[in-house]
Amino acid sequence: MRNYISRLKREIPLFGLALLVMAFFLSHAANLFEWRLLDRLEGFAYDARIRLTMPNTVDPRIVIVDIDDKSLREQGHWPWRRDLLEELVDTLFDHYQVALAGFDATFPEPDDSSGLGVLEQLGDEQFRDIPAYAERLGGLREILDYDRRFADSLRDRPVILGYYFTVGGAKEAAVQAGALPPPVFPEGTFEGWDFFPLEAKGYGANLPQLTANAFGNGHFTMLPDEDGIVRRVPMLIQYQDAYYEALSLAMLRYLFVVDELKAEFIESAGDYRTPERIAVGPVQIPIDERSQVLVPYRGRQGSFPYVSATDVLNRRAASETLRDTIVIVGTSAQGLADLRSTPVQNALPGVEVHANILSGVLDQRLIKRPLYVLGVELAQLFVTGLALALMLPFLSAVGAVAASAMALAAYTGFNLYLWQVQHLVIPLASGLLMIMAIFLLHMSYGFFIERRGKRQLSELFGQYIPPELVEEMSVAPESYSLEAQSRELTVLFSDIRGFTTISEGLTPADLSALMKEYLTAMTKVIHEHRGTIDKYIGDAIMAFWGAPLEDRDHAPHAIQTALYMLERLNAIREDFHERGWPEIRIGIGINTGVMSVGDMGSRFRRSYTVLGDAVNLGSRLEGLTKEYGVEMIVSESTVAAAPEHVYRELDLVRVKGKHKPIAIYEPVAESGDVTSDETEELEWLSQALRAYRGQEWDAAASIFIRLQESTLDRKLYGIYLERIAHFKESPPGSDWDGVFTHLKK
Repeated sequence: MRNYISRLKREIPLFGLALLVMAFFLSHAANLFEWRLLDRLEGFAYDARIRLTMPNTVDPRIVIVDIDDKSLREQGHWPWRRDLLEELVDTLFDHYQVALAGFDATFPEPDDSSGLGVLEQLGDEQFRDIPAYAERLGGLREILDYDRRFADSLRDRPVILGYYFTVGGAKEAAVQAGALPPPVFPEGTFEGWDFFPLEAKGYGANLPQLTANAFGNGHFTMLPDEDGIVRRVPMLIQYQDAYYEALSLAMLRYLFVVDELKAEFIESAGDYRTPERIAVGPVQIPIDERSQVLVPYRGRQGSFPYVSATDVLNRRAASETLRDTIVIVGTSAQGLADLRSTPVQNALPGVEVHANILSGVLDQRLIKRPLYVLGVELAQLFVTGLALALMLPFLSAVGAVAASAMALAAYTGFNLYLWQVQHLVIPLASGLLMIMAIFLLHMSYGFFIERRGKRQLSELFGQYIPPELVEEMSVAPESYSLEAQSRELTVLFSDIRGFTTISEGLTPADLSALMKEYLTAMTKVIHEHRGTIDKYIGDAIMAFWGAPLEDRDHAPHAIQTALYMLERLNAIREDFHERGWPEIRIGIGINTGVMSVGDMGSRFRRSYTVLGDAVNLGSRLEGLTKEYGVEMIVSESTVAAAPEHVYRELDLVRVKGKHKPIAIYEPVAESGDVTSDETEELEWLSQALRAYRGQEWDAAASIFIRLQESTLDRKLYGIYLERIAHFKESPPGSDWDGVFTHLKK
């Protein structure tokens, strides 16, 4: 024992590092910080357990009536006429005698395909004095009111209609289509609880008469995890402080003849009070604090019988397949975009997700993760990590491998036992990764402490940033890595105008020399202003500021860089002219926003780059420079981040791929370098834009003409004069927001 303690003292650095590794994983398990990589690995481990333990059998109790490609060919494109849906419902219940039907679809808009609206309009406008027409129209109204016919077919039948909620941005939040059903839990039900269900901003529900005539209504909203995989579905969604049930939950309430749901909660000593399960008659549905249930997948597509909807309509389906079954009407057609990425299949029809929940509840095969699993996970991590930290420093390489392998097997075996027998989800990846991390730490201790930070940084970032920045980073090399992260950065795109024409007029050797001279000059400017070269895309340059080295002034540095790039380009044009090369002009787009930055490469090639909507917008802005006849365009977010410059407002635009309009600007100069003529021009432009957006066409045109006459080389004012001429002929309407939509990239 004395020798053991003496040796342990000699290994204190290694023992301490192992404890730090263990503490790291314990902290992550306790939700003290977020590590997306580990969360992604945990998702992989969860998916592997699903695939390993799923029944892989067909459940004949639940049948999917599939609006498949065959149905679309025979019955026409979706959405179908409501009289066809009426026929589908009648056939399911009258001919096939199904027990329950749910629709994984919503019908928020009236069906005017019958032409009834046109006939009624003719009756009001042209044939109001012809009694025979009105009498005939009254008889036809019963036949041609498809929505009413569909609603009548739902009455007194166990049909659950689906609808959806929208969760997200401002545009989605404005959508409120159709009529919501009454909530299953009214406002104030969970007041004082630690309960955080998804909160919807809008919805797309069914027509009021459909909602009222259906036996029930349930939302089919499902949001994937961050990796895009659907592992859980919200049983309740909050909208305006009330709570609405899922499609599967509404169908279960009918099956178990339950009028009122009950939410059962757990309460800890720390006054933590959160729902743990929803009681539906005799069954319990375990939920988390966001009201989500883990989907108990049976297997890949085909775990439930599929019957083509057109075969049902034409009564070609086998009666024994449908009689007394639970039917969900959904789609597997790729064109209808209801395919979901799941643990069992990359493209599983969304209707099967609801079917899996129903099947799992009926079989009591639901997986649960109650709050106390956190204690189990922490205990596992602590015992396993401490045991390895105490043992590995005193084992040989073979012994360390054996001990680590045994720890991996024991950890996995216990986890699978809890999963399969107790239906408990205990995180697995964190424990396995901790074991491997402690093992690798033990085996590689000497190697890791001898690594030189500066050489590592040079290998990682030397091709992207100038050597002086690598030198600056080497002061604290542990602070930098290629690991992806989300940060606010500024991105710059530049592109040579008419490059195809230029390249066709040069020999390959001259073209190579020209590009080398041009890219070298531009790269030097970017490096001089702390920029990171992302990549060269043919004749285009992509660069960004703010990573890997943090730069609080990333936006001003990007704009200053762009201005110097234009100056440097003017200087090298003279050299190009002497060599007989064509004159080069470029366009520059700059945007500031939150981006993902890090190693986005592959196993074969690394690429330290930025990704995200903010990056795409920067590229779009570069493309717009041609439209407005300017050399540089920056976004409103860049203007806000670099107020020390003066800008010329160009337009309010909606670029391709973006719904939210943005203001775009052209940098003029730094505040102290703006001339009086430029200041006067900007003031007149501001007045012109206000008049233009207020639809004061004559006032706006007068100012733009004056501006055009004083600055003959500015394309912008001619653009607005053309628009004003168009709007005077075709007014945009009172709801016009002054935004111009660009359809090209």
